[in-house]
Amino acid sequence: MTDITKLTLAETLNGLKNKQFSATELTKAYIESMEANRDLNAYVLETPDYALKQAENSDKHYADGTNRDLEGIPLGIKDLFCTKDIRSTACSHILDGFVPQYESTVTSHLFNDGAVCLGKLNMDEFAMGGSNETSFYGPVVNPWQRERRLVPGGSSGGSAAAVAANICVAATGTDTGGSIRQPAAFCGVTGIKPTYGRCSRYGIMAFASSLDQAGPIAKDVRDCAILLKSMAGYDAKDSTSVNKEVPDFVAALGQSVRGLKVGVPAEYRPEGLSNEIASYWDKGIEILRQAGAEIINISLPHTKYALPTYYIIAPAEASSNLARYDGLRYGLRINGDHLDNMYINSRTEGFGKEVKRRIMIGTYVLSAGYYDAYYLKAQKVRRLIQNDFINAFKQCDVILTPTSPTAAFPIGDKSMQENPINMWLNDVFTVSVSLAGLPAMSLPIGLSKDGLPLGLQLIGKVFDEETIFKAANVLEQEAKFERLK
Repeated sequence: MTDITKLTLAETLNGLKNKQFSATELTKAYIESMEANRDLNAYVLETPDYALKQAENSDKHYADGTNRDLEGIPLGIKDLFCTKDIRSTACSHILDGFVPQYESTVTSHLFNDGAVCLGKLNMDEFAMGGSNETSFYGPVVNPWQRERRLVPGGSSGGSAAAVAANICVAATGTDTGGSIRQPAAFCGVTGIKPTYGRCSRYGIMAFASSLDQAGPIAKDVRDCAILLKSMAGYDAKDSTSVNKEVPDFVAALGQSVRGLKVGVPAEYRPEGLSNEIASYWDKGIEILRQAGAEIINISLPHTKYALPTYYIIAPAEASSNLARYDGLRYGLRINGDHLDNMYINSRTEGFGKEVKRRIMIGTYVLSAGYYDAYYLKAQKVRRLIQNDFINAFKQCDVILTPTSPTAAFPIGDKSMQENPINMWLNDVFTVSVSLAGLPAMSLPIGLSKDGLPLGLQLIGKVFDEETIFKAANVLEQEAKFERLK
Protein backbone atom coordinates (compact mmCIF):
# COMPACT_ATOMS: atom_id res chain seq x y z
CA MET A 1 0.00 0.00 0.00
CA THR A 2 1.17 3.57 -0.72
CA ASP A 3 2.60 5.37 2.29
CA ILE A 4 -0.61 6.98 3.54
CA THR A 5 1.26 9.95 5.02
CA LYS A 6 2.10 11.06 1.48
CA LEU A 7 -1.54 11.45 0.47
CA THR A 8 -3.17 14.86 0.21
CA LEU A 9 -6.03 15.76 2.56
CA ALA A 10 -8.59 15.12 -0.21
CA GLU A 11 -7.03 11.73 -1.01
CA THR A 12 -6.90 10.86 2.70
CA LEU A 13 -10.60 11.63 3.14
CA ASN A 14 -11.40 9.38 0.15
CA GLY A 15 -9.30 6.59 1.63
CA LEU A 16 -11.10 6.85 4.96
CA LYS A 17 -14.55 6.96 3.37
CA ASN A 18 -13.75 3.96 1.17
CA LYS A 19 -12.38 2.05 4.18
CA GLN A 20 -8.92 1.62 2.61
CA PHE A 21 -7.57 2.39 6.10
CA SER A 22 -9.06 3.43 9.42
CA ALA A 23 -8.57 6.73 11.23
CA THR A 24 -6.61 4.84 13.90
CA GLU A 25 -4.28 3.28 11.31
CA LEU A 26 -3.82 6.68 9.71
CA THR A 27 -3.04 8.39 13.01
CA LYS A 28 -0.56 5.66 13.98
CA ALA A 29 1.21 6.14 10.63
CA TYR A 30 1.56 9.85 11.33
CA ILE A 31 2.76 9.25 14.89
CA GLU A 32 5.49 6.97 13.51
CA SER A 33 6.40 9.62 10.93
CA MET A 34 6.59 12.29 13.65
CA GLU A 35 8.94 10.10 15.69
CA ALA A 36 11.15 9.43 12.65
CA ASN A 37 11.39 13.15 11.87
CA ARG A 38 12.08 14.64 15.29
CA ASP A 39 15.39 16.00 13.95
CA LEU A 40 13.32 18.68 12.17
CA ASN A 41 12.11 20.05 15.54
CA ALA A 42 8.74 20.82 13.93
CA TYR A 43 6.68 19.84 16.99
CA VAL A 44 7.18 21.37 20.43
CA LEU A 45 4.56 19.07 21.97
CA GLU A 46 3.33 15.73 20.63
CA THR A 47 -0.08 14.44 21.76
CA PRO A 48 -0.19 10.83 20.49
CA ASP A 49 -2.55 9.48 23.18
CA TYR A 50 -5.03 12.30 22.65
CA ALA A 51 -4.80 11.83 18.87
CA LEU A 52 -5.48 8.09 19.08
CA LYS A 53 -8.50 8.71 21.32
CA GLN A 54 -9.89 11.19 18.75
CA ALA A 55 -9.13 8.71 15.94
CA GLU A 56 -11.06 5.93 17.71
CA ASN A 57 -14.01 8.28 17.95
CA SER A 58 -13.69 9.06 14.22
CA ASP A 59 -13.73 5.35 13.39
CA LYS A 60 -17.06 5.07 15.23
CA HIS A 61 -18.44 7.95 13.15
CA TYR A 62 -17.35 6.22 9.93
CA ALA A 63 -18.86 2.95 11.14
CA ASP A 64 -22.30 4.45 11.79
CA GLY A 65 -22.27 6.86 8.82
CA THR A 66 -22.17 10.09 10.85
CA ASN A 67 -18.73 11.15 9.64
CA ARG A 68 -18.10 14.90 9.50
CA ASP A 69 -16.19 17.03 6.94
CA LEU A 70 -12.69 16.40 8.38
CA GLU A 71 -13.38 13.10 10.12
CA GLY A 72 -10.14 11.41 11.19
CA ILE A 73 -7.76 13.90 9.54
CA PRO A 74 -4.56 14.30 11.65
CA LEU A 75 -3.56 17.97 11.88
CA GLY A 76 -0.68 19.88 13.45
CA ILE A 77 -1.69 23.00 15.40
CA LYS A 78 0.55 26.06 15.52
CA ASP A 79 1.50 26.79 19.14
CA LEU A 80 -0.13 30.24 18.90
CA PHE A 81 -3.61 28.64 19.12
CA CYS A 82 -4.97 27.94 22.59
CA THR A 83 -5.96 24.28 22.85
CA LYS A 84 -7.98 23.22 25.89
CA ASP A 85 -5.98 21.10 28.37
CA ILE A 86 -2.98 21.04 25.98
CA ARG A 87 0.06 23.21 26.69
CA SER A 88 0.09 26.37 24.58
CA THR A 89 3.07 28.71 24.86
CA ALA A 90 3.48 30.71 21.60
CA CYS A 91 6.98 29.14 21.78
CA SER A 92 7.95 31.66 24.46
CA HIS A 93 9.69 31.00 27.78
CA ILE A 94 7.31 33.50 29.42
CA LEU A 95 4.38 31.07 28.92
CA ASP A 96 6.21 28.05 30.33
CA GLY A 97 3.69 25.43 31.40
CA PHE A 98 0.59 27.42 30.40
CA VAL A 99 -2.36 25.07 29.80
CA PRO A 100 -5.49 26.90 28.58
CA GLN A 101 -8.90 26.01 29.94
CA TYR A 102 -10.60 27.03 26.71
CA GLU A 103 -10.29 26.30 22.99
CA SER A 104 -9.61 28.79 20.20
CA THR A 105 -12.56 29.20 17.84
CA VAL A 106 -10.56 28.01 14.81
CA THR A 107 -9.41 24.79 16.48
CA SER A 108 -12.96 24.28 17.86
CA HIS A 109 -14.27 24.37 14.28
CA LEU A 110 -11.64 21.87 13.12
CA PHE A 111 -12.17 19.42 15.98
CA ASN A 112 -15.95 19.75 15.72
CA ASP A 113 -15.54 18.70 12.08
CA GLY A 114 -13.71 15.56 13.20
CA ALA A 115 -10.04 16.58 12.86
CA VAL A 116 -7.41 14.87 15.03
CA CYS A 117 -4.75 16.82 16.97
CA LEU A 118 -1.23 15.38 16.58
CA GLY A 119 0.39 18.12 18.67
CA LYS A 120 1.58 21.71 18.81
CA LEU A 121 3.89 23.03 16.11
CA ASN A 122 7.03 25.12 16.51
CA MET A 123 6.99 28.80 15.51
CA ASP A 124 8.83 32.06 15.99
CA GLU A 125 8.24 33.37 19.51
CA PHE A 126 4.85 35.14 19.59
CA ALA A 127 4.94 34.90 15.76
CA MET A 128 7.73 37.48 15.62
CA GLY A 129 10.29 36.36 13.06
CA GLY A 130 10.75 35.26 9.48
CA SER A 131 12.84 32.12 9.89
CA ASN A 132 11.60 30.18 12.95
CA GLU A 133 14.87 30.91 14.74
CA THR A 134 13.36 33.01 17.55
CA SER A 135 11.48 30.06 19.13
CA PHE A 136 12.38 29.28 22.75
CA TYR A 137 12.45 25.61 21.65
CA GLY A 138 15.08 26.17 18.98
CA PRO A 139 14.89 26.47 15.19
CA VAL A 140 12.92 24.22 12.85
CA VAL A 141 14.89 22.56 10.05
CA ASN A 142 13.48 22.82 6.52
CA PRO A 143 12.90 19.24 5.25
CA TRP A 144 14.31 20.20 1.83
CA GLN A 145 18.04 19.37 1.71
CA ARG A 146 18.21 18.56 5.44
CA GLU A 147 21.98 18.28 5.43
CA ARG A 148 22.21 22.03 4.65
CA ARG A 149 20.08 22.88 7.71
CA LEU A 150 17.99 25.58 6.07
CA VAL A 151 15.28 27.67 7.73
CA PRO A 152 11.64 26.80 6.92
CA GLY A 153 10.58 30.46 7.01
CA GLY A 154 8.49 32.03 9.72
CA SER A 155 6.61 32.49 11.81
CA SER A 156 4.59 29.39 10.84
CA GLY A 157 7.81 27.47 10.10
CA GLY A 158 6.84 24.38 12.10
CA SER A 159 3.52 24.21 10.23
CA ALA A 160 5.09 24.44 6.75
CA ALA A 161 7.94 22.03 7.59
CA ALA A 162 5.54 19.47 9.11
CA VAL A 163 3.28 19.49 6.04
CA ALA A 164 6.26 19.24 3.65
CA ALA A 165 7.78 16.36 5.66
CA ASN A 166 4.46 14.45 5.82
CA ILE A 167 4.25 14.55 9.63
CA CYS A 168 0.71 15.93 9.52
CA VAL A 169 -1.87 15.99 6.74
CA ALA A 170 -2.17 19.77 7.03
CA ALA A 171 -1.65 22.46 9.66
CA THR A 172 -2.99 25.70 11.05
CA GLY A 173 -0.93 28.84 10.63
CA THR A 174 -1.27 32.53 11.34
CA ASP A 175 -0.22 35.40 9.12
CA THR A 176 0.56 38.91 10.37
CA GLY A 177 2.91 40.13 7.64
CA GLY A 178 3.51 36.98 5.60
CA SER A 179 3.83 34.25 8.22
CA ILE A 180 1.76 31.69 6.30
CA ARG A 181 2.84 32.61 2.78
CA GLN A 182 6.62 32.93 3.20
CA PRO A 183 7.14 29.58 5.00
CA ALA A 184 4.82 27.91 2.48
CA ALA A 185 7.10 29.23 -0.28
CA PHE A 186 10.29 28.11 1.52
CA CYS A 187 8.95 24.58 2.12
CA GLY A 188 7.26 23.94 -1.22
CA VAL A 189 3.71 23.75 0.16
CA THR A 190 0.56 25.87 -0.21
CA GLY A 191 -0.83 28.37 2.28
CA ILE A 192 -3.52 31.03 2.27
CA LYS A 193 -4.02 34.08 4.45
CA PRO A 194 -7.74 34.78 4.19
CA THR A 195 -9.31 38.23 4.32
CA TYR A 196 -8.91 39.89 7.71
CA GLY A 197 -12.06 38.97 9.67
CA ARG A 198 -12.76 35.74 7.73
CA CYS A 199 -11.44 33.56 10.60
CA SER A 200 -11.94 34.28 14.28
CA ARG A 201 -8.94 35.48 16.30
CA TYR A 202 -10.50 34.30 19.58
CA GLY A 203 -8.06 32.05 21.42
CA ILE A 204 -5.09 33.00 19.22
CA MET A 205 -2.37 34.69 21.25
CA ALA A 206 -2.24 38.23 19.90
CA PHE A 207 0.78 39.75 18.20
CA ALA A 208 -0.69 42.66 16.17
CA SER A 209 -4.48 42.67 16.50
CA SER A 210 -5.27 44.63 13.31
CA LEU A 211 -3.12 42.28 11.20
CA ASP A 212 -3.21 38.74 12.69
CA GLN A 213 -5.26 36.23 10.70
CA ALA A 214 -5.48 32.44 10.87
CA GLY A 215 -5.26 30.28 7.77
CA PRO A 216 -4.34 26.79 6.55
CA ILE A 217 -1.04 25.38 5.29
CA ALA A 218 -1.50 22.22 3.25
CA LYS A 219 -0.04 20.09 0.48
CA ASP A 220 -2.01 21.64 -2.36
CA VAL A 221 -4.68 24.16 -3.34
CA ARG A 222 -7.63 21.78 -2.89
CA ASP A 223 -6.51 20.88 0.64
CA CYS A 224 -6.35 24.57 1.56
CA ALA A 225 -9.88 25.05 0.20
CA ILE A 226 -11.22 22.15 2.29
CA LEU A 227 -9.48 23.31 5.45
CA LEU A 228 -10.36 27.01 5.12
CA LYS A 229 -14.05 26.13 4.77
CA SER A 230 -13.86 24.52 8.21
CA MET A 231 -11.68 27.19 9.86
CA ALA A 232 -13.67 30.23 8.71
CA GLY A 233 -16.89 31.70 10.05
CA TYR A 234 -18.36 34.46 12.16
CA ASP A 235 -17.63 34.47 15.88
CA ALA A 236 -19.44 36.75 18.33
CA LYS A 237 -16.48 36.38 20.72
CA ASP A 238 -14.22 38.27 18.28
CA SER A 239 -15.17 41.89 17.52
CA THR A 240 -13.04 41.83 14.34
CA SER A 241 -14.84 38.74 12.97
CA VAL A 242 -17.06 39.58 9.99
CA ASN A 243 -20.57 38.16 9.82
CA LYS A 244 -20.39 36.91 6.25
CA GLU A 245 -21.39 33.57 4.78
CA VAL A 246 -18.47 31.21 4.13
CA PRO A 247 -18.55 30.08 0.48
CA ASP A 248 -17.74 26.60 -0.78
CA PHE A 249 -14.12 27.24 -1.76
CA VAL A 250 -13.74 23.76 -3.28
CA ALA A 251 -16.46 24.59 -5.83
CA ALA A 252 -14.19 27.32 -7.27
CA LEU A 253 -11.58 24.72 -8.25
CA GLY A 254 -11.64 23.67 -11.88
CA GLN A 255 -13.48 26.79 -13.04
CA SER A 256 -12.13 28.49 -16.16
CA VAL A 257 -10.02 31.63 -15.85
CA ARG A 258 -10.89 32.73 -19.38
CA GLY A 259 -11.48 36.49 -19.28
CA LEU A 260 -10.05 36.81 -15.77
CA LYS A 261 -8.00 39.99 -15.44
CA VAL A 262 -4.66 39.33 -13.72
CA GLY A 263 -2.76 42.36 -12.42
CA VAL A 264 1.03 42.47 -12.53
CA PRO A 265 2.43 45.30 -10.37
CA ALA A 266 5.54 47.11 -11.64
CA GLU A 267 6.67 47.81 -8.06
CA TYR A 268 7.17 44.09 -7.35
CA ARG A 269 10.13 44.02 -9.76
CA PRO A 270 12.53 46.06 -7.62
CA GLU A 271 16.13 46.55 -8.64
CA GLY A 272 18.09 43.48 -7.60
CA LEU A 273 15.19 40.99 -7.89
CA SER A 274 16.87 37.75 -8.88
CA ASN A 275 16.50 36.70 -12.52
CA GLU A 276 15.45 33.26 -11.29
CA ILE A 277 12.46 34.54 -9.32
CA ALA A 278 11.56 36.99 -12.11
CA SER A 279 11.58 34.16 -14.70
CA TYR A 280 9.29 31.98 -12.56
CA TRP A 281 6.97 34.97 -12.16
CA ASP A 282 6.96 35.31 -15.96
CA LYS A 283 6.20 31.58 -16.19
CA GLY A 284 3.17 32.05 -13.92
CA ILE A 285 1.97 35.00 -16.01
CA GLU A 286 2.32 32.91 -19.19
CA ILE A 287 0.40 29.96 -17.67
CA LEU A 288 -2.56 32.22 -16.86
CA ARG A 289 -2.35 33.95 -20.25
CA GLN A 290 -2.40 30.59 -22.05
CA ALA A 291 -5.45 29.61 -19.97
CA GLY A 292 -7.32 32.63 -21.33
CA ALA A 293 -6.68 35.23 -18.63
CA GLU A 294 -5.97 38.83 -19.57
CA ILE A 295 -2.72 40.24 -18.16
CA ILE A 296 -2.96 43.86 -16.96
CA ASN A 297 0.02 45.98 -15.93
CA ILE A 298 -0.89 47.79 -12.72
CA SER A 299 0.80 50.11 -10.26
CA LEU A 300 0.86 49.96 -6.45
CA PRO A 301 2.87 53.16 -5.89
CA HIS A 302 3.03 53.08 -2.09
CA THR A 303 4.50 49.56 -1.96
CA LYS A 304 7.93 50.98 -1.08
CA TYR A 305 6.51 52.32 2.20
CA ALA A 306 4.90 49.01 3.25
CA LEU A 307 7.83 47.58 5.25
CA PRO A 308 8.55 50.71 7.34
CA THR A 309 4.80 51.18 7.89
CA TYR A 310 4.40 47.56 9.02
CA TYR A 311 7.40 47.79 11.37
CA ILE A 312 5.81 50.77 13.13
CA ILE A 313 2.23 49.47 13.38
CA ALA A 314 2.96 45.81 14.22
CA PRO A 315 5.46 46.51 17.07
CA ALA A 316 3.15 49.22 18.46
CA GLU A 317 0.28 46.72 18.72
CA ALA A 318 2.66 44.04 20.03
CA SER A 319 3.96 46.25 22.83
CA SER A 320 0.38 46.75 23.97
CA ASN A 321 -0.68 43.10 23.58
CA LEU A 322 2.37 41.71 25.35
CA ALA A 323 1.97 43.97 28.39
CA ARG A 324 -0.26 41.27 29.93
CA TYR A 325 2.70 38.88 30.37
CA ASP A 326 3.94 40.10 33.71
CA GLY A 327 4.61 36.92 35.72
CA LEU A 328 1.65 37.61 37.97
CA ARG A 329 -1.20 35.56 36.53
CA TYR A 330 0.20 32.72 34.42
CA GLY A 331 3.38 31.38 32.90
CA LEU A 332 6.91 32.15 34.07
CA ARG A 333 7.48 34.03 37.33
CA ILE A 334 10.92 35.17 38.48
CA ASN A 335 10.61 36.59 41.99
CA GLY A 336 12.19 39.88 43.02
CA ASP A 337 12.55 42.11 46.09
CA HIS A 338 9.30 43.88 45.26
CA LEU A 339 6.53 43.85 42.64
CA ASP A 340 8.35 45.99 40.05
CA ASN A 341 11.40 43.73 40.31
CA MET A 342 9.22 40.68 39.76
CA TYR A 343 7.75 42.25 36.60
CA ILE A 344 11.20 43.20 35.31
CA ASN A 345 12.80 39.85 36.15
CA SER A 346 9.96 37.82 34.62
CA ARG A 347 9.87 39.80 31.37
CA THR A 348 13.67 39.97 31.10
CA GLU A 349 13.99 36.21 31.50
CA GLY A 350 10.79 35.31 29.65
CA PHE A 351 11.07 37.20 26.36
CA GLY A 352 13.62 36.53 23.63
CA LYS A 353 15.71 39.13 21.82
CA GLU A 354 13.40 39.68 18.83
CA VAL A 355 10.30 40.08 21.01
CA LYS A 356 12.13 42.56 23.25
CA ARG A 357 13.28 44.47 20.16
CA ARG A 358 9.71 44.82 18.91
CA ILE A 359 8.32 45.75 22.33
CA MET A 360 10.94 48.51 22.57
CA ILE A 361 10.20 49.82 19.06
CA GLY A 362 6.46 49.70 19.75
CA THR A 363 6.72 51.45 23.11
CA TYR A 364 8.88 54.15 21.53
CA VAL A 365 6.50 54.92 18.64
CA LEU A 366 3.54 55.08 21.04
CA SER A 367 5.29 57.33 23.55
CA ALA A 368 4.49 61.02 24.09
CA GLY A 369 6.05 63.18 21.39
CA TYR A 370 6.51 60.29 18.95
CA TYR A 371 2.94 58.99 18.60
CA ASP A 372 2.05 61.72 16.06
CA ALA A 373 5.43 61.59 14.33
CA TYR A 374 5.45 57.83 13.78
CA TYR A 375 2.29 55.88 14.63
CA LEU A 376 -0.32 58.28 13.23
CA LYS A 377 1.73 58.83 10.06
CA ALA A 378 2.09 55.07 9.62
CA GLN A 379 -1.69 54.66 9.85
CA LYS A 380 -2.15 57.32 7.15
CA VAL A 381 0.32 55.54 4.87
CA ARG A 382 -1.50 52.27 5.59
CA ARG A 383 -4.65 53.87 4.18
CA LEU A 384 -2.72 54.95 1.04
CA ILE A 385 -1.48 51.36 0.58
CA GLN A 386 -5.04 50.10 0.95
CA ASN A 387 -6.24 52.68 -1.60
CA ASP A 388 -3.59 51.47 -4.07
CA PHE A 389 -5.17 48.01 -3.99
CA ILE A 390 -8.71 49.41 -4.25
CA ASN A 391 -7.68 51.33 -7.39
CA ALA A 392 -5.80 48.36 -8.83
CA PHE A 393 -8.81 46.09 -8.39
CA LYS A 394 -10.86 48.46 -10.55
CA GLN A 395 -8.66 47.19 -13.40
CA CYS A 396 -8.12 43.55 -12.45
CA ASP A 397 -9.67 40.60 -10.57
CA VAL A 398 -6.55 39.10 -8.97
CA ILE A 399 -2.88 40.11 -8.64
CA LEU A 400 0.11 37.82 -9.26
CA THR A 401 3.51 38.43 -7.61
CA PRO A 402 6.45 36.48 -6.20
CA THR A 403 6.01 35.40 -2.56
CA SER A 404 9.56 35.96 -1.32
CA PRO A 405 12.67 37.59 -2.84
CA THR A 406 14.82 34.58 -1.88
CA ALA A 407 14.70 30.83 -1.39
CA ALA A 408 15.33 29.31 2.07
CA PHE A 409 18.66 30.31 3.62
CA PRO A 410 20.83 28.52 6.21
CA ILE A 411 19.97 28.54 9.93
CA GLY A 412 22.26 31.05 11.63
CA ASP A 413 22.92 33.01 8.41
CA LYS A 414 25.21 35.81 9.63
CA SER A 415 23.80 38.48 7.33
CA MET A 416 20.36 37.85 8.87
CA GLN A 417 21.52 37.45 12.47
CA GLU A 418 23.68 40.57 12.59
CA ASN A 419 21.22 42.88 10.87
CA PRO A 420 17.55 42.20 11.70
CA ILE A 421 16.48 44.51 8.85
CA ASN A 422 17.80 41.91 6.36
CA MET A 423 15.40 39.38 7.93
CA TRP A 424 12.51 41.84 7.77
CA LEU A 425 13.20 42.41 4.04
CA ASN A 426 12.03 38.83 3.40
CA ASP A 427 8.49 40.15 3.92
CA VAL A 428 8.81 42.82 1.20
CA PHE A 429 6.20 41.14 -1.08
CA THR A 430 3.76 40.09 1.66
CA VAL A 431 3.34 42.92 4.20
CA SER A 432 1.37 45.32 2.00
CA VAL A 433 -1.33 42.65 1.57
CA SER A 434 -1.63 42.30 5.35
CA LEU A 435 -1.77 46.07 5.88
CA ALA A 436 -4.68 46.17 3.40
CA GLY A 437 -6.46 43.19 5.04
CA LEU A 438 -6.65 41.30 1.73
CA PRO A 439 -6.61 37.55 1.08
CA ALA A 440 -3.48 36.05 -0.51
CA MET A 441 -2.15 32.58 -1.26
CA SER A 442 1.36 31.27 -1.85
CA LEU A 443 1.82 28.15 -3.96
CA PRO A 444 5.02 26.52 -5.24
CA ILE A 445 5.92 27.25 -8.86
CA GLY A 446 9.27 25.48 -9.24
CA LEU A 447 12.79 24.91 -7.90
CA SER A 448 15.76 27.27 -7.77
CA LYS A 449 19.06 26.30 -9.42
CA ASP A 450 20.03 24.92 -5.99
CA GLY A 451 16.94 22.68 -5.95
CA LEU A 452 14.93 24.73 -3.42
CA PRO A 453 11.22 25.64 -3.73
CA LEU A 454 10.13 29.07 -4.94
CA GLY A 455 6.58 30.38 -4.59
CA LEU A 456 4.18 32.73 -6.34
CA GLN A 457 1.57 34.82 -4.53
CA LEU A 458 -2.00 35.44 -5.68
CA ILE A 459 -3.72 38.44 -4.07
CA GLY A 460 -7.50 38.81 -4.18
CA LYS A 461 -10.18 41.37 -3.42
CA VAL A 462 -11.67 41.56 0.07
CA PHE A 463 -13.62 38.33 0.78
CA ASP A 464 -12.93 37.02 -2.71
CA GLU A 465 -10.85 33.97 -1.83
CA GLU A 466 -12.80 32.04 -4.47
CA THR A 467 -11.07 33.85 -7.36
CA ILE A 468 -7.70 33.12 -5.74
CA PHE A 469 -8.56 29.42 -5.53
CA LYS A 470 -9.75 29.41 -9.15
CA ALA A 471 -6.53 31.00 -10.46
CA ALA A 472 -4.28 29.00 -8.10
CA ASN A 473 -5.79 25.73 -9.31
CA VAL A 474 -4.86 26.59 -12.91
CA LEU A 475 -1.31 27.58 -11.92
CA GLU A 476 -0.88 24.41 -9.86
CA GLN A 477 -2.13 22.12 -12.65
CA GLU A 478 0.26 23.60 -15.21
CA ALA A 479 3.30 24.11 -12.94
CA LYS A 480 3.24 20.39 -12.00
CA PHE A 481 5.41 21.08 -8.95
CA GLU A 482 6.58 17.85 -7.32
CA ARG A 483 6.24 17.88 -3.55
CA LEU A 484 8.90 16.43 -1.31
CA LYS A 485 8.33 12.67 -1.09
